[in-house]
Parts: sequence; structure tokens; C-alpha cells
Amino acid sequence: MKKTTGALVGLCATGPLLLALPILGIGAGTASASCSTDGAQGVDASAVAKQVKAILDGGDKGSVSVPGLDAPADQVPNAKTIQATGVAMNIPARGQVVALATALQESGLRNLTYGDRDSLGLFQQRPSMGWGTASQILDPVHASTKFYEGLKKVSGWQSLSVTQAAQAVQKSGFPEAYAKWEPLATALQKAIEPLLQKTGGASPSPSPSGSADTGSPSPDSAGGCSADGDGTDFGTIPAGALPKEYKIPASAPPKVQTAIRWALGQLGTPYQWGGTCTDSHGKNPMGRCDCSSLMQGAYKAAGVTLTRTTYTQVKDGKAVSVDALKPGDLLFTEGTASVPEHVGMAIGQGLIVHAPHTGDVARITTVASWKSRILAARRVV
Repeated sequence: MKKTTGALVGLCATGPLLLALPILGIGAGTASASCSTDGAQGVDASAVAKQVKAILDGGDKGSVSVPGLDAPADQVPNAKTIQATGVAMNIPARGQVVALATALQESGLRNLTYGDRDSLGLFQQRPSMGWGTASQILDPVHASTKFYEGLKKVSGWQSLSVTQAAQAVQKSGFPEAYAKWEPLATALQKAIEPLLQKTGGASPSPSPSGSADTGSPSPDSAGGCSADGDGTDFGTIPAGALPKEYKIPASAPPKVQTAIRWALGQLGTPYQWGGTCTDSHGKNPMGRCDCSSLMQGAYKAAGVTLTRTTYTQVKDGKAVSVDALKPGDLLFTEGTASVPEHVGMAIGQGLIVHAPHTGDVARITTVASWKSRILAARRVV
């Protein structure tokens, strides 16, 4: 959707539903949204099992005490296995919480040998529904691997609530039942995480062929799959708010730090199509920001000149791959790769600052929620 008024073209899309509509086509020769966790390609189960064993055997043997468990001697080891499998498969913390909440609801975190009809195990998976044989389902690593594989096939699961994500995998007859377990699952995940980080926490995700890249992630591969994360660990970010855990990356060039700081200063201000972003906190609507003027204003504060519209900003700087993002990179969505209609700025830690559309405010979103729709990425510093 584009709006044209005189000489003002390609500023930003204005429809309030645009950001909910995924752009599936990626223009040839543009940045591609690699590092997707939503791919349908399977993993090598034996490779996952080996990594889980290494993570559990080599991790901290400290105890886990979380209020709310009625049989921790049985439940905590199962929770560790579920979480270690997530680590082995490079599932972010949010996904691990979804898995733990699901197992709490389905089995009370017990590896049950019975259930409704032929349901078995931690997740009450059914052999008749293709989850594996009965003996496989009763293997906690196999059961966890299959759950995470199902989760990765749910488009945009990172932006769903725990209940929605769990239900999309389980297809339960009681879809709201998972919500009550989110606090306990979150507490478990946080308690267990330090015990797993000392080994294999940066383990590569096993490929379908069983091969894996044993090298450490490059510091430059931030923005979706590397140690920088994809933003899902922050959970739901309220409109106009900045997660308290976020810090402007000290490793970013000074001009990028200035641009990020200036853009964050506009958080919570109303969007205005065609606005100049010269006085976003003022009373004059035309002094407020649209998506491209927010980018232009941020870099102007840093002494860097950007053109005015999304159509031209997509030609500023140099093209970069979406799997090698750095703070300060511009990310383009909506429309086409050559004529994009929306832009935001990567600010590190898997987060993006942008001005979405009419009726919304300048806000923070995650790389995970954008990755399937990114048409191009540009580095201007």
C-alpha cells in the first residue's frame, strides 16, 4: 500500500494491518532472511541427543529449587532435559519456556507411560499421530526434539503468547490450559539456564545430515541467529517502551550509538505520515515521525546524511545480509525489495526501533517478528 501526495512518495505504509501481513517473496539479489527458525527441514536426532548428553554431563551440578513443583525430584531432571534439548537445537529462551509450560500442563513434567488414548510421555504425544514409536516418545530427548521441531514449523511463533505457541504445536482440546503454567515455566527456565551455559550453550544446531559447524559465531553475525539473539528473550515489549535489559552496544561506532540514542528518544511519540521528525514531542503533528524520517533524523543527529524516503533510503549505504546485521543497519519491509514501504533500524540484542503506521507510536520490535518479511538491509556507517 502506498500513498502519494505531491512530491511526498514512499515515506511509509500507513495501513494499520500492514505489519501483520507477511511478505513471502524475497527479491533476487537482495538480502535474504536466513537463520530462520521456522524452517520445516528436520534435524539429526542422534546429533541432538549427543549434544544434550554433553550439555547435561558437563553442566553445573547445582540444585534447582523452584516453588510450585510438587515432585521436584522427578520434575527437575525432566525440565533440564527439555531445556538442554532446546539449547542443543538453538531454541531461544522463549521457546524453552513454551516447551516447559506445555510439559507442565500435559504431564506435570513427568514421563508418563499412559494418557488419553495412546498419549505418552512428557508432552503426551501419540504414536498414532506421527510423533514416533511408543519407546521413542518415552525418551525425553526424542519427545523434546519433536516438540521443538513442531514449534519451529509454526510461522511467527516467537511473537505468539506461550499459550498460542503451545496450542499451535499440541492442538489440544483445552487450548487455554497452558497459560497458567507460564510463570512456573519461566522461573524454571531461569533457574536451569545457568547450569547449562557452561557447556555447549553455543553449540551449533545439528544439521539434517548430522554435520555441524564447530566454529564460534562471529561477532558480526548479529541480528537473528548469533549470540546477539533475535529479540525473543525480551518477551512482549509494550508500545513505546524500551526493555530495561537493553543497552546501546558499546562496540558500535560512535555515530551509530548517537543515531540509536536519538531514535530511542522518540519512543512513544505518535506516528505521522509525511512528518519531518523534527519535533516529535511537540504539538504540531507534522513535526512527528514516520518511518523514514525517524531514520533520517537519527542519522542527522549523528552527522550522517540520509535521503528522505524508503524508496531512496534502500539505496543509501551498502547492502548487507540479514544474517550479518550490525547495530545501526536499516531494515526494509513491505512492498518490494526495490520499492520498499517500511524501514526500521537494528539497535542490537535482536531489537529494531521503528515508527509503524498511523494510529501507532514509535516503538521497539524484534528481529524475529520481522525476519520473514525483510526485503533488504543497508549499512550506512
